[in-house]
Amino acid sequence: MLQAGQNVIVFDGGFGSELERRGLYGIPEDLNITASEEIKEIHRAYSCADIATANTFGLNRIKYHGAFSIEQIAKQAVENARASGKKVFVDIGPTGAMMEPLGTLTFDKAYEAFAEIADITNDIADGYIVETFADLYEIKACILALKEHSDKPVYATMTFDATERTLTGSTPEIVANTLSGLGVDALGVNCSLGPKELLPVVERLLKASDKPVIVQPNRGLPILENGKTVYKLGIDEFEEYTEKMLDMGVSIIGGCCGTTPEFIQRISRFSGRKVNRPVIIPKTVINSPTVLTEIDGVKICGERLNPTGKKALKEALINENYDYLTDEAIKQQEAGADLLDVNVGLPQLDEKKVMPEVVRKIQEYTDLPLQIDSSDPAAIEAGVRNYNGIPLINSVNGEEEVMARIFPIAKKYGAVVLGLAMDKNGVPRTAEKRFEIAEKIVSRAADFGIPKHKVMIDTLVVTASAEQALVRETLEALRLVKTLGVKTALGVSNVSFGLPNRPLLNRTFLSMAMTCGLNMPIMNPLDGEMVGAVRAHAVLSGEDENSEKYIEAYKDYNSAVNSSAPAAAKKEEKTASTLYDCVKQGLKNHAEELCEKELAVNEPMYVVNEVLIKALEEVGDLYESGKLFLPQLVASAEAAKLAFAVIGKYLPKDAEPKGKVVLATVKGDVHDIGKNIVKVVLQSYGYTVIDLGKDVPVQKVVEACKEHDPVAVGLSALMTTTVKGMEETIAALRAENCKAKIFVGGAVLNAETAKKINADYYTKDALGFAKLLDELFPANK
Repeated sequence: MLQAGQNVIVFDGGFGSELERRGLYGIPEDLNITASEEIKEIHRAYSCADIATANTFGLNRIKYHGAFSIEQIAKQAVENARASGKKVFVDIGPTGAMMEPLGTLTFDKAYEAFAEIADITNDIADGYIVETFADLYEIKACILALKEHSDKPVYATMTFDATERTLTGSTPEIVANTLSGLGVDALGVNCSLGPKELLPVVERLLKASDKPVIVQPNRGLPILENGKTVYKLGIDEFEEYTEKMLDMGVSIIGGCCGTTPEFIQRISRFSGRKVNRPVIIPKTVINSPTVLTEIDGVKICGERLNPTGKKALKEALINENYDYLTDEAIKQQEAGADLLDVNVGLPQLDEKKVMPEVVRKIQEYTDLPLQIDSSDPAAIEAGVRNYNGIPLINSVNGEEEVMARIFPIAKKYGAVVLGLAMDKNGVPRTAEKRFEIAEKIVSRAADFGIPKHKVMIDTLVVTASAEQALVRETLEALRLVKTLGVKTALGVSNVSFGLPNRPLLNRTFLSMAMTCGLNMPIMNPLDGEMVGAVRAHAVLSGEDENSEKYIEAYKDYNSAVNSSAPAAAKKEEKTASTLYDCVKQGLKNHAEELCEKELAVNEPMYVVNEVLIKALEEVGDLYESGKLFLPQLVASAEAAKLAFAVIGKYLPKDAEPKGKVVLATVKGDVHDIGKNIVKVVLQSYGYTVIDLGKDVPVQKVVEACKEHDPVAVGLSALMTTTVKGMEETIAALRAENCKAKIFVGGAVLNAETAKKINADYYTKDALGFAKLLDELFPANK
């Protein structure tokens, strides 16, 4: 019997492209019923594989709008797949909608859609293959739904582009850490690119997780010939690179778009081969969707989102003034924090309700990983569940009851957990006793299936004013705990409570603690001298190789201006003080206010051209260079859109508006993430967008052009099978003498394909579309 991770398992190949190759058109999922025998024949053709994939990729209540019930199709699809004579995995694809904050789809709504599929199919399927996801948050909702509503294996894959990131900016390491943490049975990559181009992504996945890795590449990128989608990659080359991946340690192989039964027949010879994986050295890592932080050396945890002793933060939480919290988060990130502590513990608040709201809001404005901090297990779980990525949980202690409540949460969501070296008797007075409790925490964590690299220990800081002798015990406990092979943390500023000149004591104690093995000081990153001590320690300990980070932070150092604060800390005043920076950083909550300030001293068109457009251009340059990612791009576009709305009130009523643009995802295609991004960016550039939605009939696009007389039409397609629909739409527009410039985009397109289907322009992303429009119609600028 083949076992994932030990023997090579072969999945089947492309299904949508196979439907097109056989002349089967329409909603793919409906074909399970309307063309059942033809679907069974495809499955039989793929019987050389070890596992058959049911024809259910678009089957969820958000995406599917066909003629049958979801239950009807799901059951028939599994029955059809049984014709292969092999195990059947239900294929689960994304909803096609954008998750909050990029779009309007909530985590809970996405979860419900995927849970419905699991409820229907758990008793009839052998497993689930979750594939072609581009959003880490959406795939988390999907995996949790399957794990909580099914007892079958879950294999999960995401798509990566040529930058080796997903559409929303996740690296292979971030994907591997998150999916491993959520307990999938295998993880990897599908679709995306051809097998040769995916080798770097595969190598990174293999190094980042010990889970079995699955790879199902496209047959390269398609081109259009005589109205048909054509793949040029040969079967020999596909086999060659598949074998290279197996030699690297890949466990599960198959094919995606363009691969045929002949391709799978060729690579089926690898079935059962012994898997040889590289040795993985576990690391203590947490991540947001776009930033992975390894707790190694010394990493700063920003403490300013904990209301203890902070009157303004308490009032903000009580009044649900989350703008205050996001401002504090941004300031800490700008000042050099590596992660942020989030605590909403106030007696008058429902922590379970408030924690996920605060987590979502902070993640909308900063990409730093978070530490979810609470004494309430329900609040911890609510925060961790709604967190996009893998967080740090603060905390457990040596009490059995506390560990029994918190460890299952950490295990379920893959979180790193911070253990406090105390128990029901309080903080021990000796280092040895604290070490004993730390040992117990690490041991009990292992009983719950949590390895030691997922555990950190806080040896607890006492105040020097009250317990001066115990300060040394805290430092000695640090040294002892390091022998357990775990990372350490301390709330540094507690040491100075009740004494004068607290900053001096704090940074001195910090330096002593780092020398004793402290990995994560929980501190105020706006204290430039404290941050400076961390950076100096990194240089002197050799962690900061060639002093590169230190030099970057202090390259503009001027002792006459600021004795110690790094350049990053000086940005605090700039963070939300100008409209330009507001747009650049995507601070939507300040856009309208700062726009009004700009308009008080500058003419509206000056603000448009010299502030908004230039800020968006800088964001665009950062995005194209891989320094910003989709969430930041969309946030900046949204901020600019809000500012444009304010400016519109100041423009003369007869002022010439920018041109109209008609957008549509073409008939047969229900993937509208790309189109929605284009809409937001075009609106931020001042264009009026007529959004026709997804799965748009040809005639509807033609009628919209007649009615609105747009300067441009933007057509989107993600599926290879719907490029033909795009070509038909363009032909109909040409037949009606449409004067608008026709733009096309989507993952399956390139400039060559755009030319062959008679489009005017191809743009690879939303910014390219907006900039090209401004070049074509300079009068609109």
